[in-house]
Amino acid sequence: MKKLFLYSVLIAATSLGCRKIEMDGPTTVVQDTTTNNQTVNTILEGRISANLTLKAAYTYKLRGLVYVTNGAILTIEPGTKIVGENGKNGGLIITRSCKIIADGTADKPIVFTSEAATPQRGDWAGVILLGNAPTNASFNGVQGIGEIEGGVNNSDGLGLYGTPASQGQNPADNSGILRYVRIEYAGYAFLPDKEINGLTFGGVGNKTIIDNVQVSYANDDSFEWFGGTVNCTHLISFRTLDDDFDTDNGFSGKVQFGISLRDSSVADISKSEAFESDNDASGSSLLPQTSAIFSNMTVMGPKEKLTNTGNSLFVWGAQIRRNSSLSLFNSIIMGYPNGLYIDATKGVPTDNNISGSLFVQNTIIAGCPTPVLYSLGTNSNTPLTPNTTATITTWFNTPDYGNSILATNDLVGLTAPFNYSTPDFNPTSGSPAVTGGSFTHPKLANGFTSVSYKGACAVGDTWWKTWTKFN
Repeated sequence: MKKLFLYSVLIAATSLGCRKIEMDGPTTVVQDTTTNNQTVNTILEGRISANLTLKAAYTYKLRGLVYVTNGAILTIEPGTKIVGENGKNGGLIITRSCKIIADGTADKPIVFTSEAATPQRGDWAGVILLGNAPTNASFNGVQGIGEIEGGVNNSDGLGLYGTPASQGQNPADNSGILRYVRIEYAGYAFLPDKEINGLTFGGVGNKTIIDNVQVSYANDDSFEWFGGTVNCTHLISFRTLDDDFDTDNGFSGKVQFGISLRDSSVADISKSEAFESDNDASGSSLLPQTSAIFSNMTVMGPKEKLTNTGNSLFVWGAQIRRNSSLSLFNSIIMGYPNGLYIDATKGVPTDNNISGSLFVQNTIIAGCPTPVLYSLGTNSNTPLTPNTTATITTWFNTPDYGNSILATNDLVGLTAPFNYSTPDFNPTSGSPAVTGGSFTHPKLANGFTSVSYKGACAVGDTWWKTWTKFN
């Protein structure tokens, strides 16, 4: 049971109009400035079990893990700032059947960040959305239920996601809205490979709106999806530690328009990449299969030039492994030691999916010493068709697929993609990315905006400006 502190400066005001935040035990009473013109920073802790609105007039603190429960809706006004309290590993968990309505605007983004004067990655835990949509995970023998990573779960099951496979599934589950939101300096290492990311999705359904979200300086992944069907647009990952876009346990959503820019000197001991994708940890054939579709992504690795080395723990631009059938369209991968890696080293060989569900088309790989790589390793499971790096490269270069391999990043013709302080991801007018986008593939028939360009941006694009922060 968490002890709740009631600040003495508020005691005299409790008889006036005030807002109560339901917690794990007593309540924290917070004076509302809209009624008596006081400014009070609000501390959130324990559980929020009734509808609550966070107002832009306040700066809110997350003290420890804060759970939204009991079907509650947490509404956050545009321009609101929420910080993780120093030393408390604060985090926000939207549990199943609850919602967050964080609907910012381009001129008033909602910001989750560190309280520290000199912030560092890992200053607080992060934001987690948990829903009821399908997953291939299991927990305590119940298929269709997953336990989210990071030590979030408790005896009340507030860290679980999904719906038992024996019950009716709800791919259209709704966890609310994240729009024009920045998440900075988050990430908590509970155990190796059991971290809290900047933004974590567990079984989040496709009625949820995720649009214009930037995660910066995460202490693990920027975005990670465990199962679910949520569709996302306009995502930015900036100088994260581990992976930018990580998909697991049957995630089948659609993601369009995404950017990642890495810090060439900072990578994770588990090896860092822009895309990492697994069906599950063992590479099983469990359903639903991870089948995420990404289109119009621009991802930059540590190597602005071929002579740059960067941190040796950077390895792949996209690692599709462990029986994932992730597909990538109309995208740009730049500056990684290895571009695309079809990793068949564990479980059902990933290349089995190439015949019908794993596609990479209309994509540029540039400035990667090894553009395409394949490995079966010591996997005793035999692929349907024997493959090598050469055969996978031939597959990538199939003329009808519209892919291309460029020797150096400058040939892509983006404006200033590796400038850490003032990057510009837009293509110049002569860039090969200005044309060649295609949406004729059946996987892109629904849920995508048809554009003519490859990568996240058009010439002169502005969607990634104004509400973002690059420093």
